[in-house]
Amino acid sequence: MTVYDLKVGEKGTIHNINGNEKLAKRLLALGCINNTEIEIKKIAPLGDPIVINFRGLNLALRKSDAKNIYLKDNEVV
Repeated sequence: MTVYDLKVGEKGTIHNINGNEKLAKRLLALGCINNTEIEIKKIAPLGDPIVINFRGLNLALRKSDAKNIYLKDNEVV
C-alpha cells in the first residue's frame, strides 16, 4: 500500500521510499523517514496534489511521488 491509496483523514506509517534519488533525499531532509506516521489532509479535486501531514508539517506531493512512498501493512488507521 502507498500514500496514494489512502483517503482523507486516514493515517499510515512509512515503510520505504522508492523512486528517484532526488525525491528520496528531499523527503528524508524534511524528516519523512521510515516509521514516521503520516496523515492525508487534503486531495485536490483532480487527485493531484495530495497534502500530507507528518511531524507537524503539511507537504503537498504529486500523485506520482505519493505512489513511491510505501506504508507498513495493517498500519492504516
